[in-house]
Amino acid sequence: MRLQRVRWHRPVVPTLALLALLTSPVAGEEWATWRGPDKTGVSHETGLVASWSVEGENLIWRDPDFVGRSTPVVLDGRVCANGRVGEDRMQQALVACWSAESGERLWERRFVIYNTTVPFSRVGWAALEGDPETGYVYAQFVDGRLTCLDAEGNTVWEQRLAEDFGRASGYGGRTQSPVVDEDRLIVSLLGSSWGEQAAPRHRFYAFDKRTGVVLWTQLPANNPWDDANTQGTPVVAEIAGRRLLIGGGADGGVYALDARTGANVWSFELSKRGINVTPAVVGDTVYITHSEENLDTGEMGRIVAIDATGQGNVTTTHERWRNDDVMSGFPSPAVHDGRLYVADNSANLHAVDLATGKVLWEHNFGTVGKASPVWADGKIYVPQVNGDVVIIEPGVDSARTLDTTHVEVEGGRYAEIYGSPAIAYGRIYVSTEAGIFCIGDPARAFEATPSHAPAPQPADPNAAPAAIRVVPNEAVGQAGDAIRYEARALDAQGRTLRRVDVAWSLDGLQGEIGADGVLQVPADAPGQVGKVVARLGDLEATGRLRLGGALPLSEDFSSGAIPKHWLGGGRFQVSERDGDRRLHKAPAERGFQRGTIFMGPELLTGYVIQADILGLKKGRRQPDIGIINGGYAMELLGPHQQVRIQSWAAERRMAGFADFQWAPETWYTMKLRVDQEGGEAVIRGRVWKTGEPEPDAWSIEVRDPLAIGRGSPGLTCDSGVDVFYDNVKVMEKE
Repeated sequence: MRLQRVRWHRPVVPTLALLALLTSPVAGEEWATWRGPDKTGVSHETGLVASWSVEGENLIWRDPDFVGRSTPVVLDGRVCANGRVGEDRMQQALVACWSAESGERLWERRFVIYNTTVPFSRVGWAALEGDPETGYVYAQFVDGRLTCLDAEGNTVWEQRLAEDFGRASGYGGRTQSPVVDEDRLIVSLLGSSWGEQAAPRHRFYAFDKRTGVVLWTQLPANNPWDDANTQGTPVVAEIAGRRLLIGGGADGGVYALDARTGANVWSFELSKRGINVTPAVVGDTVYITHSEENLDTGEMGRIVAIDATGQGNVTTTHERWRNDDVMSGFPSPAVHDGRLYVADNSANLHAVDLATGKVLWEHNFGTVGKASPVWADGKIYVPQVNGDVVIIEPGVDSARTLDTTHVEVEGGRYAEIYGSPAIAYGRIYVSTEAGIFCIGDPARAFEATPSHAPAPQPADPNAAPAAIRVVPNEAVGQAGDAIRYEARALDAQGRTLRRVDVAWSLDGLQGEIGADGVLQVPADAPGQVGKVVARLGDLEATGRLRLGGALPLSEDFSSGAIPKHWLGGGRFQVSERDGDRRLHKAPAERGFQRGTIFMGPELLTGYVIQADILGLKKGRRQPDIGIINGGYAMELLGPHQQVRIQSWAAERRMAGFADFQWAPETWYTMKLRVDQEGGEAVIRGRVWKTGEPEPDAWSIEVRDPLAIGRGSPGLTCDSGVDVFYDNVKVMEKE
């Protein structure tokens, strides 16, 4: 028997009332969020099957034409999932909904993926989030598109988190699922914004779940990350009468924020790298795992129980127990009947005593553990990546495998399975690379009783405000826009009381804001950032605003600074080159070398972008360097001596190439325009030596049948050597 490295401080013994809460049936239970109705990986359904097969045993229906990667959600008699579809030029992200009873595909929506380095095989990473109150489902895609869809699949609202809020695109695809709480949709993202949020950090954004306007933003800790490829989705729990958003960060910390206001409550230092799991919260204890290097021991992996009632940095004061014997970096834990069920990275299931952290037994179910276990009806359902859906019977001091069903794609290769089962209506729904499956007893009558989100305790609308909030709390616009603001009074618990009349003013912005809260931006205003200020007596609140400037735009960096309204400039600086100030990106010491700047809001269309570029050469290393127009990038590829137009750096979906010999330490001018012709996008680019006459012919022309339609102008490079930009111009098309 191996030694278990377990440390505990105060015994955590779940009370009988708490255990009854965890095990009592819930009427009308559905699976609207990826870890289930209690967000602990537990279903209260009974009468579930203990075996099935892809050939038909206990298989009620299957849609083999769906390629999924994440956990489905089940609500209002529907099963909805996030996946991918298409080949070559038609590769897209897909959201689809089926009848939970019959498997009839009710609708599907396809979305063009662009401005990302994540490959097609990882599209559909994040699970959807359902909202029983509205019937909406929410999707965050690998390229930063955040979309709200109604019950019929129509778009209610949408945000582009990269172009408008600075979300960075990693290469691994790990994407956090959105979280619905009361009137909010909360999203975790990594990136570089502007002003006090310009440094690349891990932040949280709360959007109004009905309209998509920003309610609050928060930076839990001003720490850089070692790995931006992080997928940990937070949960919301009621702790000592306060709603807390609790989750892991890219810096390896665990953070609790006030879910209604975003205020920081406590932090716990756990790992040297990012947290990729969703915590389980029971009572006032948070259970969370990781498989990276620990901060205090140098060993890999830990399970920790944290007292969630603290304030400030609670690392040394509120740890209840730890277990350093399990490496669980991807599967999230499940909690049932005094036990924490943890799947490790090697597909071993551990039963851990909830009070002490001691491992009671260990059971192997495969080779690669990424999906999270789900407890239901005395069984644990857990897939493994290599195509197996495993059903386990947990016992007091051991476990046994009841069933292992192997799923394959056409041709005989195993189907990858990363998502967890979703359990509702007496059935088990599993999304895989080989389709979505509905598993259950075919003789059992189907009944879809909708669940209802618990109504929050109402605030007294006549109470005196404890604070006010500017809505939208962060916004993006363009010269000439009229932007409507409102002020909301909040009580001491962060609940909205009512709209209030306030005194409005502007901080650092050109324009005028009236008593009605409408900000009119001059049509000739330059690009700018600043704040909208609201005052009500002694109360004050601000909202951040970023505005793109009127066209034409021209930037030669003679001021020595990057324009404040440009996003993603954290990897760039202004440096001297050839006797003038230029925009400069130096190679990163390690890791990801790509840098991207967005210069305006993503709603822009009908423009041409032009810039001078120069790249150095070091040994055999040369950069890729280019410009962006409407979601399409034109780049000079140094190693290949080509010019390329593409929308998706990791895929050749619509990419076109042309030979172009270009020399290091030589300035070239690039021009890019996008036109809509016959339902397609036609992307045309020119490149020529700076100072020479602009040629009449286009250097490259590419057509895209999946026209993107709009997008911010930008600059992009993938550079292990120094690159420079100058004389950047954005002009209306002639």
